Amino acid sequence: MENVVLIIHLLLALGLIAVVLMQRSEGGGLGMGGGGGGAVSGRSAATALGKLTWLLGIAFIVTSITLTVLVAQKSAGSSVIDRLGVTPPAASQTDDSLPAGDSLLPPTADDNAPLVPLAD
Repeated sequence: MENVVLIIHLLLALGLIAVVLMQRSEGGGLGMGGGGGGAVSGRSAATALGKLTWLLGIAFIVTSITLTVLVAQKSAGSSVIDRLGVTPPAASQTDDSLPAGDSLLPPTADDNAPLVPLAD
């Protein structure tokens, strides 16, 4: 079900892009001329492409919400780690695999290394 809605969603997105690109520019926003008046002239007549844009836009939003609901129901109460089925290894308190000189941590007060560099 999720794949069907996703395919419809992608087709709606491509259709919406095509319909918007086919429409005529009204304000000359790209400097290519356009209609007369722009936003000041009032409401223009609804064209077939304008109505189709609204229809595709509403359908796109509906499929977006549907996909969100489907995915939320599918993953309710689980995490990625739960779905893997592998438990992470427990961290050991004492790791003796590295020699003391190879530690990347700064020296502590108990170490015999000087905490302040000596000036020569």
